[in-house]
Amino acid sequence: MRDKSILKSLSLIFLMTSLVACGGGETNVSQGNREQILHWGNGTEPQELDPHIVTGVPEHHIIIALLEGLVLKDPDTLEPIPGVAERWDISDDGLTYTFHLRNTARWSNGDPVTAQDFVWSWWRALQPGLGNQYAYMYFNIENAREYAEGRIDDFKQVGVAALDDHTLRIRLENPTPYFLQLLDHYSMFPVHRPTIEKFGQPDERGTRWTRAGNFVGNGAFVLTDWQLNKVVAVDKSPTYWDKDKVRLNGIRFYPTENVSTEERMFRAGQLHITGALPPDKIEVYKQEQPQHLRIAPYLGTYFYRFNVDTPHLSDSRIRRALAMSIDRQQLVDSVTKGGQIPAYTFTPPDTLGYTATTGFSFDPEAARGLLAAAGYPEGQNFPATELLYNTSEGHRKLAVAIQQMWKQHLNIEVTLNNQDWKVYLDNVENRQYQIARAGWIGDYVDPNTFLDMWVKDGGNNLTGWSHPRYDELVLGLSPSAKNREQRYHLFDEAETILLDEMPVIPLYFYTRNHLVHTSVRGMPANLLDYALYKAIHLAPTD
Repeated sequence: MRDKSILKSLSLIFLMTSLVACGGGETNVSQGNREQILHWGNGTEPQELDPHIVTGVPEHHIIIALLEGLVLKDPDTLEPIPGVAERWDISDDGLTYTFHLRNTARWSNGDPVTAQDFVWSWWRALQPGLGNQYAYMYFNIENAREYAEGRIDDFKQVGVAALDDHTLRIRLENPTPYFLQLLDHYSMFPVHRPTIEKFGQPDERGTRWTRAGNFVGNGAFVLTDWQLNKVVAVDKSPTYWDKDKVRLNGIRFYPTENVSTEERMFRAGQLHITGALPPDKIEVYKQEQPQHLRIAPYLGTYFYRFNVDTPHLSDSRIRRALAMSIDRQQLVDSVTKGGQIPAYTFTPPDTLGYTATTGFSFDPEAARGLLAAAGYPEGQNFPATELLYNTSEGHRKLAVAIQQMWKQHLNIEVTLNNQDWKVYLDNVENRQYQIARAGWIGDYVDPNTFLDMWVKDGGNNLTGWSHPRYDELVLGLSPSAKNREQRYHLFDEAETILLDEMPVIPLYFYTRNHLVHTSVRGMPANLLDYALYKAIHLAPTD
C-alpha cells in the first residue's frame, strides 16, 4: 500500500494545548493510560475511509479499527488467525476455500454479518465505476479479472458464493500461497450494504456513508468523530464479536503536517505513538531516550515514478541515466539516517526468500553516456523537468539531495514541486506529473505484492508503462508455477525487465523509525508494522 508520510497542521499544537488545559494539566498519555485511550500520530489526513477506494497506510490504520475481514494477522508472526471466519477448509488442490463465519459476528448497528455481505461487497469492489485501484487483489479468484474488465457480465461466474448465511466458498484460478494474507487487507473487507445504498449508488465515490454517525462497521471500534485535519476518534464497539478481549476503550488518530511537530507532541505527552521521526532526532533518542525509540525492518520501498508519456522521459535510456546518477549510500547515510538500505531492485531483498538480481548501480559515467546517446550530451538542451513530492520535510530533503546529484553528475536542472497530499494524490492518479515521489509498503509477505502492481492497467501502476512479457510472467506464468523455485525464477525475469525499462527509480528500502511510549503493550514490531488493536492495552508507567 502507498506510504503517505507525515502530514497535517500546526493547529494540532493549539488543539493539544487546549486538551491539556481542559484536563487540569494532565497529558493525553497519562489520561489515556488511565482511561485506555490510545493517542496515535497518523501522518496525513485520511483521503477517505472507504476500504474499496483508499490505498494508503494512514487510512489502513483507521479502517482496520472499524472493519474486519475473514481473517486477521498474528502481530508476532504475521500468520493468518481467525477473524469474522472462525475456521476454514482448503481443498487438496489448493483451489477451493470454504470459510465458516461466526454466528456472533455483528455490524455496529446490530445486524448479523453474513456470507452474503462478503459476496455483495466484493461485487462492489470490482465495479469499474468505483475506480478501485486495488481491484487486482481479487484477480486470484476465478473469473474476477474477467468480470472487472468487462469480459463477463454475470457476477455469478466469479468464484465467490454464499452457500448459506455463514458459509462462504471461494474458488481460485490457481493455487495461491499468500491468499489467506490477502483476506486481511482492507481492500477485501466487507461493507454494510444498506448503509452504502442509503447514501448513494454502490459504485459512487465520496458519499457520506463514511462520516461519523453514518459509518456502520463490523470491527472492534466504531467511528465517533472526524474533525478534518484535527482528529479521527474511534471508540470500543459494543457489538464486536470479541469485545470482551478488547482492552482499549478508544483510539485517537492525529494528522500532522510536520514530523517535527509530531515529535514535539510526543515529548509533550500528547501522543503514545508517532507516525515517523525526524532523521536528525534518531541519534538523540538513541542516546537519551532509547526506551521510546523503535527502529525495525519494514517491508517497503521508497522510489520515484516516471510518467512515461512525458516525451523525453519516454526514453528508457534517460530514465536509467537518472537512476544511475543517484548515490543511494549517501542518501541513507546523510539524509534519511535511519538504517535504510540502498535499493538497486524494486522488491526488498529476502522477501520470503526471494532476492532479485541487481539491475543497475551508481555509475555517473555510464549515466552520462546514456544521456548522450539519448541526445543530451553533457546535459545540453535537456527539457524542463519537474519532480513532484507531497508535503514533508523528509521528502523535501531527499528531493533536494537528488536534485543536486542530477546537476552534479548529469548537468541537468530539475525543479521541485511540493504539494499538499490530496492535491499531490489527485495529480499522480491523473498522471499530471513528470517524476513523482512514491513509497510502497507490502500488503502481504510475498514478492508478488511488489511486482503485480506494474502490470498493464494495474490500479497502482500510475506510470503509463507496460510490457507484454512482464505481464505474462507475473499474471500468467508465475501463478501456475510448480514450485517456489520456479515461481521466483519467473519473478526475477520480470523484475529484470522492470529494472531495464526503469519506469520507476528504487531509492531505498524502508526501516520503521518512530516513537512508541513505554506504556503501550501488545504491539510488537513486525515486518508489516501491523497492529492488532484488540491485543493492545496501556499500562501506567512511572
